[in-house]
Amino acid sequence: MDLSRMPPDWPRRDSIRRVQSRPHDWCVIDTGPKDRPTLLMLHGAGGSGHSFRALIPLLAPHYHLIVPDLPGQGFTRPGSRSRYGLDAMAEDIATLCATMGLTPTFILGHSAGAAIALRMAQSAAVRAVIGINAALGSFEGAAGVMFPLLARALAAAPFVPHLVSKLWGNPQSVGRLLASTGSPLDATGQRQYLALVRDSAHVEGTLGMMAQWRLDGLMAALPRLQTPTLLIASTGDKAVPARVSAEAARQMPNALYSEIPGYGHLLHEEAAETVAETALPWLGQQEKLFCE
Repeated sequence: MDLSRMPPDWPRRDSIRRVQSRPHDWCVIDTGPKDRPTLLMLHGAGGSGHSFRALIPLLAPHYHLIVPDLPGQGFTRPGSRSRYGLDAMAEDIATLCATMGLTPTFILGHSAGAAIALRMAQSAAVRAVIGINAALGSFEGAAGVMFPLLARALAAAPFVPHLVSKLWGNPQSVGRLLASTGSPLDATGQRQYLALVRDSAHVEGTLGMMAQWRLDGLMAALPRLQTPTLLIASTGDKAVPARVSAEAARQMPNALYSEIPGYGHLLHEEAAETVAETALPWLGQQEKLFCE
């Protein structure tokens, strides 16, 4: 989506930067004190940095926040549509950070963003990772049925994103899709996702990501990943059940699992204060450890 089409009430638009970092033209929220550790925040498939709208003001007093839209999604324009897979996205986000002169101390990722965070931690000096309803397996419910089918259709028929945008770009369809994840959201949240779904370029980027998404390498490496990791899951998630994070934490040598009752897949949008109350003390502990 072009920045000229950004709705006037789009979250954090006053903190947004355009960053040219090969191969993409990135849209990045850059906020918080520059003298604090950098916390990179990665949204999930089908979203954008806007999804952290309620969490950003709770974390920004404590950390320098960098929140990019993933390639092809939100307002980041892709320079290559062959780089929507896990490894390529992790590499390109690392390049983005280097272009900005930043080395993330921490990475927080939601859903597929958590998988990217863990992949980056395998090859970068990241001090700690937080995953929120980490997508470390197949989606379930409506998302599990629709995403793979549409991703395969995209590979065969480039007109599909325009068709999806037309068919689903209405309040009723977006409301049903959000509800199917266990997170119906309020009117403002639904309106923001509606703006994304109505943009065929965003739909194309999302489906392209699904078509290229492979987790086998990451999952095989989890038992060897030493990076301290906090996996937060909500029991009402209908897209990625809490057991996915619980099982991943059991496989990892330095991971902690935290479960929050109720709420759906978009936990950080429904209950940002609860997420912040869980994340901030843990991040503070990690800071103390590497400062000693």
